[in-house]
Amino acid sequence: MRRWIERAVIGLNLCPFAKAVWVKDQVRIAVSRARHLDAFLDDLDAELLRLRDTPPEVLDTTLLVHPTLFPDFFVFNDFLDVVDRVIEEHGLEGVIQVAPFHPDFVFDGVDPDDITNATNRAPYATLHLLREDSVARAVASGDPVEAIVERNLDTLRRLGPQGWQRLLGADE
Repeated sequence: MRRWIERAVIGLNLCPFAKAVWVKDQVRIAVSRARHLDAFLDDLDAELLRLRDTPPEVLDTTLLVHPTLFPDFFVFNDFLDVVDRVIEEHGLEGVIQVAPFHPDFVFDGVDPDDITNATNRAPYATLHLLREDSVARAVASGDPVEAIVERNLDTLRRLGPQGWQRLLGADE
């Protein structure tokens, strides 16, 4: 995950806001070892509350990673509806948002082999828990979201699938 963050997310500037919190050590990578969805939901609850209760200058964002529980992207994608309900149950709508990442992420209507899917591909199934306030501040101080998305798509198209694999060191 660290290699992906440093080489892809920060290295390619896929998220122009990531570097600042990364270098300040305000990013938590929590690896869940849950053996079933109920236990993973317990981990999600704990990470949401930790993020809510920790000052942003100490912890700004969390990546909740599970290396094995979601081998199928479409099962993971369906699970995101449950994640949304958990956010609601904790009263965190408008406080914390979740960005999903998966090794086989596919945007709706996009060919699975299209390199642009890599904007949401990570080595493992990951729920990126973001503070809404931090996102709003970052967006207000930088490029519009639409410009970032277009730049990312262009970057990945220029890089291509082989470049993406080399970048992540899949052949190392």
